[in-house]
This record gives sequence, structure tokens and C-alpha cells, in this order.
Amino acid sequence: MLKIFDRQASKSKFCDGQSRRTFLQIGALGSLTLPQLLQAEAANGVTNSHKAVIMVYMCGGPPHQDMYDLKPDAPAEVRGEFSPVKTNVPGIEICELLPRMASMMDKFVPIRTMANCQSGHTGFQCFTGNISRNEPAGGWPHIGSVASRFQGPVHDGVPPFVSLCYTTKHQPYNEPTAGFLGLGHSSFRPSGPGKDDLVLKDITTDRLDDRKALLASVDSFRRQWDNSGQMEGMDSFSRRAMGILTSSDLFKALDISEETDATRERYGYQDPTKPKGDGAPRVPQNLLLARRLVEAGVRVVTVNYSFWDWHGSNFKIAREELPIFDQGITALVEDLHERGMADDVSVVAWGEFGRTPTINKNAGRDHWPRVSSALLAGGGMKTGQVLGTTDRLAGEAVDRPVLFEEVYATLYRNMGINLDTERLFDFRGRPQYLIPSGTKPIDELI
Repeated sequence: MLKIFDRQASKSKFCDGQSRRTFLQIGALGSLTLPQLLQAEAANGVTNSHKAVIMVYMCGGPPHQDMYDLKPDAPAEVRGEFSPVKTNVPGIEICELLPRMASMMDKFVPIRTMANCQSGHTGFQCFTGNISRNEPAGGWPHIGSVASRFQGPVHDGVPPFVSLCYTTKHQPYNEPTAGFLGLGHSSFRPSGPGKDDLVLKDITTDRLDDRKALLASVDSFRRQWDNSGQMEGMDSFSRRAMGILTSSDLFKALDISEETDATRERYGYQDPTKPKGDGAPRVPQNLLLARRLVEAGVRVVTVNYSFWDWHGSNFKIAREELPIFDQGITALVEDLHERGMADDVSVVAWGEFGRTPTINKNAGRDHWPRVSSALLAGGGMKTGQVLGTTDRLAGEAVDRPVLFEEVYATLYRNMGINLDTERLFDFRGRPQYLIPSGTKPIDELI
């Protein structure tokens, strides 16, 4: 088991009192063994095309009216402190703190009218497309679990679903399970509190040599194990487990020190001056790690990026946060285009709800479920457009409200997943649709 610990794990909390931690621990999958978690994949084939999704969960709820839907003509208590800037797509303007995104808006689609959000701190809709109330027996499954169920692994040694999300008490904060699809379709979690040790920054030669020695020992163990004949005595699930836990491909994908200095610098680093405990760690290098995992064969990668629950000091925090997010997300999308992956890999970045139009007494914005935003890219979608219009206060959708299940229908389409090919049943044997029957992909994007 490989553990990589973060010496500066955040101790701060959301407004609902939940704490957040990150982890990176290869092979730590709870009380169940990895072979047990693979058994439900036996019937899944491997498709010819490797489509994928990178989902960036902006936990806490980012302020839509300070990012993609500014209202410069609104009253002062609504419009905030930032000005809109033109983008490289005529007619689309976004926040002045997102200049990189503005310069390549032709590769993005901001949705300004996500209209069926929940009010509490739950990322359930972001990860499943459904609400958490009145769930079927076993619960709604994560999109990564759906990809595992319908498509399986691209090749042995690399799991179909990897989560890089923050955790609390060794469980993913706000991230649901495989639900009624079964534990065999759970995420693979490289774990520990953080991923700073994956970044080749201020790393000593001795530590780099230790990484190489670790990889060499894993390769040696795999060769010895294969030659022993014991592999033949394992069932298919145990062989797959051994393949994952001793995969050079997986280890190499997780080691972003193999990237050039220029590539790592392009994504940016966690702000080293950010005070300990002042919000969740910003780790834009996780976006680079997500790209590497997709290249290695992962179908769905989820990234829990930073902390957006700004009930106070909204504009002060935004001045620090948005430029770092701007650098990381644009580096990811630019990278996908340069590497010929943009048509196959869909990117979605969103949070659980929007923020109140009216600025509160603490210069912050509170929870606002009536409308929020999302950012899409890649996946062969028609980018360079904006979806939806809100009212003059950015408080209600007045044109083209978009539902979470519509985004999900689009993502499944992009991945080549046809939900109608198999009838699914919950733990009580009742038939279930993963998204409401009749939901169509977003016409404007296809």
C-alpha cells in the first residue's frame, strides 16, 4: 500500500459544520478487499472508443454572478465589485478575474441557468444527476459507477473510475457511492490527506530516487508473482485486483513528476501563502493528475476543487481564488485540445447551488438554490456559446433553464453510454431509470 500524506491538511469546515480532508493512498478501499469491489464488473465488455469525463466539483457553491453572469447594471448591493470583460466569442462576457478563460471562450460553454438545485451542502446532484430525497433502495449511483457498470475498464490494470475528492473520516465528502449498482462499481481511491507529494516542487533527489525504487519494486513483485503460477489459481476478480495494485500504468499516471516543468507550471500550484485552515486546499495540480489518469485509461475522474462557501468576504476571497481556478481549468482544457483528447473527454465544473443576489452584511453571498451555473468543455460539444439568461439580479432563470438530468443525459451521450441497453433494478428489485425517462441531451450542445 502506498500512502502519501499532506503535512498541511486543511482543518476548516463548511457552514454546515462538516470538515474536509484530502487523501492519496493507493489500495485503501475501506473494509472490503479490492477483489470484492470488482466482482460486479464481470459481465462488462470494453468498448472500442475511450470516452471519458472529468468532473470538477466546486464544493460549497461558487458565486455565479461573480463568475459567468455579472450584472453591471444591477443595484450596488447586487452587482458586486467586479466588471465583465469581453471574451474571444462576440457577445459573451465573463468576470475580469478570468482572463485566460475569456481568451479561449470558444472552447467553453458556461451555463447560467442551472435551475433545479438543492439548498443544502450536498454534491449529490453533481455526482448523480438526481436528488438525495426518496432514493431507491441502495441509493442513486455515482456517474463513475455507471461508467463502470455499462463500460467496464478500458484495459487491465487501470480502474474505470477514480475519485480524487476530499474526504471526512476516510469517506468522500459530498460524494455518493455506487448505490444500487453495488460496491463492485465503487471508485478507486488513491488516498491520504492531500497530494502535495505528487508535485515535483521542492522535492529532493533522495525522495525522487525513492519513487523510482518503489516503482521498480512493484514491477519486480509483479514479475515474480506472474512467474510463480499463483496467478492462475486466482479468480478473475483477484487477478484484476492484482493488476490494478501492481500496475505500472497506474503508478506512472499518478506520478505527475513525469510531466515537464512547463506543463506543471501551466496548471499552477496550490498557493503556498494560503493560511493553514483558511478554506480547503486549492490543488490545480489535481486537474493535471485527472488528465493523466484519463490518458492511462480511466473513464471517469472526479476532482473536489477548493472551497466556495463564501458567506463572508466574497470579493476578497474571489480575488485570490478565481485567478488560480482560471489558470488550472484553462490549462486542462488547453491540454486536452493540444493532445487530441478534446472530442473524447468531457469536462464539467460546478457546485451544489448558486449564491444570493443580495450581498449580506459580511460582504458575502449566502445559499441560493433557485439558479446556479456550470462550465462545460470538450466532449465533442458545440462550445463557444452560453446557455440561459437570468433576470436583472441573476436570481431567477428567465430563458432556457437547464436541469441537472439534462447535463447528465449529455454526458452519458458523450461517453457513448446508452442507458436503455439494460434494465436496472434497485435492492428491492424495483426497476429504476438513472435519469428521468424521456430526458434528452442538451440540443444546443450536440
